Amino acid sequence: MLMTKERRPAIRTLRGWAIAVLQEAGAIHECDEHGWAKDRADPHAREHAFDLARQIPPAGLSATDAVAEIRKVLDSIGDKCPECPDGDC
Repeated sequence: MLMTKERRPAIRTLRGWAIAVLQEAGAIHECDEHGWAKDRADPHAREHAFDLARQIPPAGLSATDAVAEIRKVLDSIGDKCPECPDGDC
């Protein structure tokens, strides 16, 4: 029987790559209603994302630059959805 492995979508930007790594590590998630990325404030998930960036940086990028991009994206994401009235969705 032929088995296929689900392919991940192609990442077109460095920011997109960082968001994908953060989601895979469980460091961020999306607001169910509006789709905004929200920081889970989980230190273990964040460290896992940094480890992934160090171990498997995107082609043409050093591990240091990959970690810097993860940090930059994390710094730009809040822990509340800006569209939800109470910010907690």
